[in-house]
Amino acid sequence: MPNTLARSTDGLWLHQAIARIEADYQRSADTHLIALPLPGFAAAGIDLYLKDESTHPTGSLKHRLARSLFLYALCNGWVRQGSTIVEASSGSTAVSEAYFARLLGLPFVAVMPRSTSAEKIALIEFYGGRCHFVEQAGQVYDAARTIAQDTGGHYMDQFTYAERATDWRGNNNIAESMFHQMQRERHPVPRWIVVGAGTGGTSATIGRYVRYQRHASGVCVADPAGSVFAAYHRCGDAALSAPGSRIEGIGRPRVEPSFIRELVDRMEEVPDTESIAAMRALSALLGRRVGPSTGTNLVAMLRLAEQMRAQGEQGSILSLLCDAGERYLPTYHDAAWVQAQFGCCAAAQERMQALLA
Repeated sequence: MPNTLARSTDGLWLHQAIARIEADYQRSADTHLIALPLPGFAAAGIDLYLKDESTHPTGSLKHRLARSLFLYALCNGWVRQGSTIVEASSGSTAVSEAYFARLLGLPFVAVMPRSTSAEKIALIEFYGGRCHFVEQAGQVYDAARTIAQDTGGHYMDQFTYAERATDWRGNNNIAESMFHQMQRERHPVPRWIVVGAGTGGTSATIGRYVRYQRHASGVCVADPAGSVFAAYHRCGDAALSAPGSRIEGIGRPRVEPSFIRELVDRMEEVPDTESIAAMRALSALLGRRVGPSTGTNLVAMLRLAEQMRAQGEQGSILSLLCDAGERYLPTYHDAAWVQAQFGCCAAAQERMQALLA
């Protein structure tokens, strides 16, 4: 039977849309793998690395997710010419989806709490997106569905589709890139890969890839205070709820469908003051600012490294530099704002400096 879609107007637009996304990907280089200079651990045979996801065109790890979500929706026939794209996100996912919506000439609406920072709103609007505000964070899901229904558009729903939109077997996903870049290091197969969880899509992709390739790597999720994921990982009760994280981009008040607990080998719960202290210390170490979720990752990395050193175990630990700190200059990188939101971080800062030294 002939493929009539390929000859229809909708089919032509679909082919052109996928071609634009693939061409955009072809123009982008892979992100860098940074070796952290920590002599105290290196002397014990333990090497730490960060994959720098801040160098994507939209400045964060979520650029990969947005590309995958668009391709998944296009190939499923959910997005057509003129479709309004709607997402429940106040952060980096919305910024990246606005970028791809503009690439395809589609309207984009980000549904977010009214408390969202002006910097994030400005980035979404820079890429042509529109922001719709709700009073409570838990209202974003229903509001996004309603807007998509009212406009005849498509709700991307990153929290449901993040774990399945990416081809976890390879095809240039983040896990394949990590292992390729590690090939010439002294411990090429990481003992641990540390990630945060917002949707859970990254931990699911890496966890599946590790199993598929039969690597002896553990997947550790660094979970900020107030998030539900660590408790869910312990007991498996998907009805659990929590206050929600104050570390932007990771941690959730509810168990999201894309967080697959069976693919996570270990959870590390990280207090907010430690995330902030690690963010500051790593920014000083690298000579450039990083975001708070990268600080959360670093805390978990250092805990694992300490444990390996105490047990006489050698190997590498790999994590993500999720985004650049310039997005957080008026907030997490502002001492007065941090003091008002989290209190004094001095004790955590001293512990972090001792570890890094």
